Amino acid sequence: MSSKLTQLPTAAAGKPASLRVATYNIHKGVRGMGPQKRLEIHNLGQGIAALKADLVFLQEVRHFHHREAQQFQHTWFGWPEQGQAEFLAPDGYQVAYRTNAFTKHGEHGNALLSRWPLGDVGHHDVSDHRFEQRGLLHVPVSWEGRVVHTVVAHLGLMHSGRVRQVQRLAEFIHKHVPPDALLVVAGDFNDWGERLDVPMREQGLARASLPGGRARLATFPSRLPFFSLDRIYTRGLQCVNLQVPKGPAWARMSDHLPLLAELELSER
Repeated sequence: MSSKLTQLPTAAAGKPASLRVATYNIHKGVRGMGPQKRLEIHNLGQGIAALKADLVFLQEVRHFHHREAQQFQHTWFGWPEQGQAEFLAPDGYQVAYRTNAFTKHGEHGNALLSRWPLGDVGHHDVSDHRFEQRGLLHVPVSWEGRVVHTVVAHLGLMHSGRVRQVQRLAEFIHKHVPPDALLVVAGDFNDWGERLDVPMREQGLARASLPGGRARLATFPSRLPFFSLDRIYTRGLQCVNLQVPKGPAWARMSDHLPLLAELELSER
């Protein structure tokens, strides 16, 4: 995709512009193992539409997978003919996808679904070793007459590797994002020990939190959430509301729950 950003009218005078952002690890649209394995991508489509987010940051998104396409082709709904990013996008949303990992039967990566126009899509490999293929998806978005730079992230399983990936993220931002630009970095940070806020803050990125400073909303595992692995970090924007949708339907669809934030321009 290489469309130019369109400058759109700003919000009405006196009313702050609000940007609704969600991040969600969809577990490749499939849950369970063996004979209990089930296709959840159709339910995920309904769930993502229900979020009514302007921007949806997705991780573990299948572009294709030959074995699972064959396994589920005779189920009631069946494996989508499109890539999962395109399939999950609500009507009228634009889609950006880039592959992070190639496997024996297919590939998966990060995606951005946007109600607002997208600019040129970029991808940056931040794999720390050959056993974990990780990447950053970078997309500028035209919102309320401004450009918001978005980065979809899915970091590694080892803390030392995640620290190095945050440094590579910082280098990428320094090279590709203007210093005064609005920026949202969101995704699955795999930060079990809550240790990445400091290095992210050192790069000028504040973690989205509830008024009063509470940022730790648990999203994993979805059936009994305890860890706050899914994060939204911002620059030039402030969080005015933060929530995690819960309930049996959300617990069923993925091993993660989505994180949803309402953002406004920061007061200068």
